[in-house]
Amino acid sequence: MFLKTKPPYTLFLNPHEFEKCSNRSVKTAHKMTLHPLQEALDRITHNTRALVQAERLAVSEHANEELFATGIEDRILAPGAPMPEFTLPDALTGKPVHSTDLLALGSLVIKFFRGRWCPYCITELERWRDLHDEVRALGAFLVAISPQTQRHNDFTVQQLHLPFPILSDTGSELAEKFGIAYSVPAAQRDYYKGILVNIPFVNSGAMYKDAPESSWRLPLPAVFVVGQDGTIAFSEGHADFRVRPEPSDAMEALAALVPSSHPSSPH
Repeated sequence: MFLKTKPPYTLFLNPHEFEKCSNRSVKTAHKMTLHPLQEALDRITHNTRALVQAERLAVSEHANEELFATGIEDRILAPGAPMPEFTLPDALTGKPVHSTDLLALGSLVIKFFRGRWCPYCITELERWRDLHDEVRALGAFLVAISPQTQRHNDFTVQQLHLPFPILSDTGSELAEKFGIAYSVPAAQRDYYKGILVNIPFVNSGAMYKDAPESSWRLPLPAVFVVGQDGTIAFSEGHADFRVRPEPSDAMEALAALVPSSHPSSPH
């Protein structure tokens, strides 16, 4: 039985409360020196190749190549595009979270991930957990979005002690609007079954034989930085799930959205 603990984050829907908390973050946050995320992900790949049979890995490699060949990376919403509005349930409370309310609080960093069954996603979420104070210090808000059920997103928040909310995107419908949704191909479905990763159950609560097709929909692991006016300032995602956007690049784009505190010198 899974027991809930005290929520690791507070979802501020009152701009004044968010502002007070953000001001505290600005005073206490310090810039972290972190190794590139890709180095940690490459270690996972190295370990996987040592443990998993070559023929199984070949199935995943081929699926990555086929997904890339669809041109999905070219369909990712680019900087300058408006962010699709959304309303999604929060993992801990089940309450609807509106993108318009979030943008009322400040700029947004949106992290799409596949699920808690993916070690690359876990490593990436942990990195963003470590950067959360810096995001808040810039007056921005961070949310993660996955196609998992609310229950499994709740597990993810509690397991990783995430200080930011995870929202449930059933069937990756919002991910589709961002240009990053795809269906797991048949051969790769068998691969995941073979390694006991039940994606339909995590995404819908249904077992394989009863699972709706939408439960096999996943997002590319992607990051979007969105200005308070709703315009995308940074976007990146990859068909190869082993490659992820470097948080430092997203943070640089986020910092560029913060107005300079030093007025320009008169000429």
